[in-house]
Amino acid sequence: MEELKQRILQDGEVLDGDILKVNSFLNHQIDPQLMQRIGQQFKHLFDDQPVTKILTIEASGIAPALMTGLAFNVPVVFARKSKSAIQNDNSYHADVFSYTKKVTNHILVDRKFINPTDHVLIIDDFLANGEAVNGLIQVCNQAECTLTGIGIVIEKAFQKGGQQLRNSGYRLESLVRIKSLADQHVTFMED
Repeated sequence: MEELKQRILQDGEVLDGDILKVNSFLNHQIDPQLMQRIGQQFKHLFDDQPVTKILTIEASGIAPALMTGLAFNVPVVFARKSKSAIQNDNSYHADVFSYTKKVTNHILVDRKFINPTDHVLIIDDFLANGEAVNGLIQVCNQAECTLTGIGIVIEKAFQKGGQQLRNSGYRLESLVRIKSLADQHVTFMED
């Protein structure tokens, strides 16, 4: 997605530890028009699949997931990183290690929102080592639903997550794949 690449080059900031900061348009401040085009692109990429639910993890995955849900005209479900006061114990759950925050979150999805008849498309903002996506896959396995694919806004292709998911047979579509963040410079796979 050329527009996304240009925004990364224009507004992204590479930090130490192979971290790409895109909080001016993706995860702190959100560009709604860009998010709408991202959702439409995921619809285009997965239009050959039956999709009844979009699944993501809070918080940064919600914006692209919501726009993808809008494009598919299906509900969006997000995994919570903490139990709320109104949530009961009837949940699917998994532990997810955050690469950027260096903490493990216990994610939860209420069982009433995903069931065995659902065809789920996972959408998330970043893919590095695959921890968040693997947690969402665990949720899908517990729900015994059909996982139709995984859509990622930005994949750090130099980290292991994407290749492991592809090797495991999952359909993974990333809008942008980053080859390197060496020397604080973004290099895309196609460059």
